[in-house]
Amino acid sequence: MTRNVSTRRGASFSRFACNAAVFALAGLSAALINGAPADARTSGSMPPALVVTNEPLPNELQSKIYQQPRRAPVIDTQQVMGSQYWDEGSETIVSRKIDDLRKELFGLQGNVSGLSDRLNQLSLAGQNHSAEYYANVATISTQLQSGTTPGNPRLIKRLSVARNSLEQLAGNVASLNDLAVEISNAASMAGFLLESARTTYSLSGAVEEDHVRLSQLEDSISNTVVAIDRMLNTVNDDITRTVAYLSTERNNLRTLSLGITTGDLFGKSLGTRPFSGAPQTSMNGAPQAVAPMGDDMAGGYVQPVSQPAPLASARPLVKIRFDKANVNYEQPVYMAVNEALQRYPNARFELVAVQPTGGNSAEATIESTRARRNAEKVLRSLTEMGVSLDRIDLSNLQSNEATTSEVHLYVR
Repeated sequence: MTRNVSTRRGASFSRFACNAAVFALAGLSAALINGAPADARTSGSMPPALVVTNEPLPNELQSKIYQQPRRAPVIDTQQVMGSQYWDEGSETIVSRKIDDLRKELFGLQGNVSGLSDRLNQLSLAGQNHSAEYYANVATISTQLQSGTTPGNPRLIKRLSVARNSLEQLAGNVASLNDLAVEISNAASMAGFLLESARTTYSLSGAVEEDHVRLSQLEDSISNTVVAIDRMLNTVNDDITRTVAYLSTERNNLRTLSLGITTGDLFGKSLGTRPFSGAPQTSMNGAPQAVAPMGDDMAGGYVQPVSQPAPLASARPLVKIRFDKANVNYEQPVYMAVNEALQRYPNARFELVAVQPTGGNSAEATIESTRARRNAEKVLRSLTEMGVSLDRIDLSNLQSNEATTSEVHLYVR
């Protein structure tokens, strides 16, 4: 009996078409053979090319054909918040970077701790040197105030110790400068670590714990940066303050040395007053009267003005007459110059060596040399009092009124 599939119509044809489509999706090839004998399909020598049946597909075949959509697995809170997700033993590129930064930070913090100890030691040493200096200076000033002999060896020894203390303090400043350089290097290293930590946030391959550790590391580096900046400011302040202190006290020591030499007490150095910041005083008015000190000095004749003469005045501020071997002019000159600077902080001075006229050329040369030497002596005294050399002009002249060598000091 032969069945011709191509001539089927109606329901039989529709059922055959559906089954053929199913076998085609399963990867089977269908070939329709018209007029094949029925016993050929059941023969073992030749398998059937197409089997048409109404039975359902096997489960294995259905699982291959109908894969989508699938049912998603159920996720509970333990899978998200439990140890299954938060693996403590996980290591990433970012975590290794954080470990390296932490090691560098620990090394930097150890270095900063050592620098802080050195700063404290230098500060303590500076305080000791200053205390020793002031102890000796106070002893000298007290003895000069009470009265002493000129060139007292005990005071000279104290002065030497005070100078040595200042020199040790100057060496302390050099050590502070070296320390400031090292602290600056530590500040650069801290800035580099902070920038590296902030850059690490953008690295790929980090887990949540990495950014938590990175935030802690960033805060630790920031605290270290603040400590370094504070220490650097302290060092710079100490250097600035000590340098100004040394300059002032060295000038004061020169004035104190002059006081020991003469056995009389002077005030502080005239160079320590704030010239530029002091208010200006009107310079108009008539010259002030001159009050002679008389011959009660230990030789000579000194004429300081009772009040400083106005600038550009023709009347000298001080007139020193060297008619004896020793003329104690330092104290009157100091008082007159100090008062003049109080009124005219930016004033300049002119030191004039005056020689008498008359006599032959040899006598004139001798008087000229004597007047210049006396002027140089007064100039040296003024510098020891703290008056800067660039504020003093030197000149010489001959006077018909002078009977001996004189030195005049003018305010300009």
